[in-house]
Amino acid sequence: MISTSLLVSRFKAPGDFWGGLASMLVALPASVAFGVTVYSAISPQYAVFGALAGILGAAALGIIAPTFGGTDRLISAPCAPAAAVLSAFAIELVHQGASESNIVLLLTVFGILTGLIQMLIGFMGAGRLIKYIPYTVVSGYLSGVGLIIIGSQIPRFVGAKSDVAWWRALISPDMWDSRSLVVGLATVLVALLAPRVTKAVPSTILGIVAGVAAYLGLANADASMMSLVDNPLVLGALGASGEGYIQTITGRWQEIGELKLGQVFALAGGALTLAALLSIDTLKTCVVIDQKTRTRHEPNRELVAQGLANIAASSIGGIPGAGTMGATMVNLSSGAQTRISGTIEGVLVLFAGLALGAYIAWIPVATLAGILIVVGLRMIDTEPLHFLESRATVFDFAVVLVVIGFALTVGLIAASLSGVALSVLLFVREQVGGSVIRRKTFVNQRSSTWCRPESEMRLIAAKGDKAVIFELQGSLFFGTTYELYSVLEPEIKIREYVILDMRWVQAVDITAAHMLNLVRDTLRDRGVPLLISHVREQLPNGRNLVEFFKQTGLIDDGHAVRVFKNLEVAIEWVEDRLVGDVVQSTVEEVPLRLAEMDLFQGRRDVTMADLEARMQQRSVKAGEPVYNLGDQNRELYLIRRGSVRIMAPISGSRQFHHIASFGRGDFFGGLAFLDDRARSDNAIASSDIDLFVLSLEQFNMLAEEHKKLALILIIAISRTLAQRLRHADGERTLLHV
Repeated sequence: MISTSLLVSRFKAPGDFWGGLASMLVALPASVAFGVTVYSAISPQYAVFGALAGILGAAALGIIAPTFGGTDRLISAPCAPAAAVLSAFAIELVHQGASESNIVLLLTVFGILTGLIQMLIGFMGAGRLIKYIPYTVVSGYLSGVGLIIIGSQIPRFVGAKSDVAWWRALISPDMWDSRSLVVGLATVLVALLAPRVTKAVPSTILGIVAGVAAYLGLANADASMMSLVDNPLVLGALGASGEGYIQTITGRWQEIGELKLGQVFALAGGALTLAALLSIDTLKTCVVIDQKTRTRHEPNRELVAQGLANIAASSIGGIPGAGTMGATMVNLSSGAQTRISGTIEGVLVLFAGLALGAYIAWIPVATLAGILIVVGLRMIDTEPLHFLESRATVFDFAVVLVVIGFALTVGLIAASLSGVALSVLLFVREQVGGSVIRRKTFVNQRSSTWCRPESEMRLIAAKGDKAVIFELQGSLFFGTTYELYSVLEPEIKIREYVILDMRWVQAVDITAAHMLNLVRDTLRDRGVPLLISHVREQLPNGRNLVEFFKQTGLIDDGHAVRVFKNLEVAIEWVEDRLVGDVVQSTVEEVPLRLAEMDLFQGRRDVTMADLEARMQQRSVKAGEPVYNLGDQNRELYLIRRGSVRIMAPISGSRQFHHIASFGRGDFFGGLAFLDDRARSDNAIASSDIDLFVLSLEQFNMLAEEHKKLALILIIAISRTLAQRLRHADGERTLLHV
């Protein structure tokens, strides 16, 4: 609950006041027009109820939504989607022969259900999901609603009876009233052209002023136009009703208890559609506010507030609505700073509706029709026409057309469902059209982080094509399963090792999991394990891939499937087997003598003795650093026993990435030793290690006494570094192909 004191403390005059006043001038006439549209669909006599329903809806939404919502400057009021859905619903009930009082009652329940669904969406935290509704569906729907609004207003615009079909009214000039046409055309022209002349006053207001002025001009020559009694050209007195408006509201609440549960459930589908539309309308407006003010709205809180406001508006006979773009932009440009401006707008709407009711009665029906026609025109999205410029987006344009077609011929609910269904099909088509295989390579083209001796590298180069690597990407689902299996099938029949890397996979469904089970079984029949790397506990869609693979039976306690932390570890496992899988524990390893290392193979014992005399022997426990990032020591390390991991920093973070491992007989630390710069990584003992350590100072002394020995050492180090660099360049080139 938001306290009054908190609201008052946030009030920033005069911007909030002027913003509320300016947005009221935009929202009130449009709300009246929307209300008239809905209720006049029941009967022309109910148009006056529609005017009051628009006022009450704007007031309730304006006061309640900003009080419980959290978006500054947002203006909530009856809107075109609500008017279109409710008027279409009323027209359908009229065609079914429902009584007028029953239609009014069902409109009230429809609005309340819509608000309840919005609140449920907010409480469930699903507000963020609405933004994932495809653009083609929203575009087609809004364009369809715009066309429905235009069609529903044509009879009123030309002065024909409201129960005449729009197309019949359009092609039957004998039904037209020239006075209505003049007033309507004046309204439309000014509303459309005004923004080119001035933006100080909203075009809606100027359009209404122009329509009223045109009406008064015609009334000078026609005295009948100056009377409210039996004058079809104006709204008429707001209290003109047999029962009276208050009695009507009281009566409908008494009748709600007589509604059957089946009647309420029958409204659920339409209410769900309207709730989604109003939520989209609101959240789209909130996103625009965020962009213009560099703020961030709370979608779920806003939907709860909008739902509560729509329940209140419908309960008192008002029209439901949403956060509206036009009034909100006027509020923002008028200097509003907080959501108090929305509350001010609601209060001013109520005051204007009550105090100026006598003047509102003189608003011409053709003027309101003209304003709604302009609103309908502006709702039509022409952007999809650009989809025709490329063959790649022609099908997207077709989705828009289908949605519009269903909206005009079948209904708005069918339009939404058809659009979403087609969008899903297009999505599947796109996914199927793209490859889920990011890259196919062999182990002799890649390498693990383990830096192996030259003899082992030659062996891996010769045998590496026995192990194939598939880096997968995108969504593995029923639409891409066949394409993936068709690529894997020939490889799983001939390779001794198959690695599937899941690093770039976004989603996996049950069909893809079944296919992977089939791959595993085929390999198991040959005695070959399936190797999978980067099996994450959480995919972008929230699924725990490890648990999912266990549930589908892909990963079990056997050895048919081996799971590795990353691709480098999987490659290392394969390399070990390609080179003979001769692995000794570090406890059993015998520390190497200097002459036994590959770097000094074939050197004379005397030479090795001189070199070893210049070296220190050092031991480091597992997990302890040999050196750290930024260290200034200039030492070369030769591993007599154990292994070392080299960890390099990730740019822009404090994390480190494993880039290399060195084992018994290898050397490391050569770059800083050669270029005389600080260490650029960390060296951590993977196990207990014994080292030969040659400092740069000792090397310089050695070079003075044994120039040839120093040259031999530098050549050996450079040769090994060159081999490592050549191999790294080859991998880098491959990864960019």
